[in-house]
Amino acid sequence: MITRFAPSPTGPLHLGHAYAAILAHDMARAAGGRFLLRIEDIDRDRARPEWEALIIEDLQWLGLSCDGPFLRQSENQPTYDAALDRLWAMGLLYPCACTRRDIAQALSAPQEGATALIGPDGPVYPGTCRGAARHGPRPHDQHLRLDLAAALARMGARTTHFLETGPAQKGCIITDTASYCQEIGDIVIARRDMGTSYHLSVVLDDAAQAVTHVTRGDDLFEATRIHVLLQQLLSLPTPIYHHHRLIRDENGKRLAKRDDARALRLYRAEGATAQDLRRMLGIPAFFVS
Repeated sequence: MITRFAPSPTGPLHLGHAYAAILAHDMARAAGGRFLLRIEDIDRDRARPEWEALIIEDLQWLGLSCDGPFLRQSENQPTYDAALDRLWAMGLLYPCACTRRDIAQALSAPQEGATALIGPDGPVYPGTCRGAARHGPRPHDQHLRLDLAAALARMGARTTHFLETGPAQKGCIITDTASYCQEIGDIVIARRDMGTSYHLSVVLDDAAQAVTHVTRGDDLFEATRIHVLLQQLLSLPTPIYHHHRLIRDENGKRLAKRDDARALRLYRAEGATAQDLRRMLGIPAFFVS
């Protein structure tokens, strides 16, 4: 078993991060496997080296030892470029110049009919730029979207599937072609300002690190259908997925950096121990024999 913890260095880790890291660590250690670290810093405008350094400090304080060198996404762009070139050559990507406002206006137009569906990436894209040219070199100055219908047709499969072991849903999760097109739509695969996207990067990074079990919050459960599709298109293995509960505040709201969630460093400063946090999060103490 190989698990990973993949934080973004855009702010301090909070209790939700601690839960995710401890769970991934304990699952790997209990199975005699490996626990890896990945720094997801593709958002270079917000990523900061001081936050990355604090991530390392917090993991050490939690008593979580990582196996081997960690992967930093900002150093992995050639891998993302190669995958984008491959998908572009397959005719599965198209450039999109739409802004969020453009998409909202298109979805609210009378001819669109019913209320816009919300997918893993927000409102399902209406296909405004689907007819854009797809020949010549891959463009780097626009967003690139995945033509879902073309991707599914190329695979020739009516369904995709993955194995889920999380507490909310278990077993083989199957998605049919109609659900992809109706509930997900043509997602952005490369952003103009990043050169990649979360969906593409996470798939390629998990494969590069040979991750066998992906543990993450259940807010990403629906996005897994996107990742499984990309894995199949790029001939990559599909890990087993374990989507765990989210840690919420006293009002039931999911903890997030942008909401100034309580940072782990504050618990450290107040004298709390890693075992104190485990008790707070409802995770048993872990001892390495």
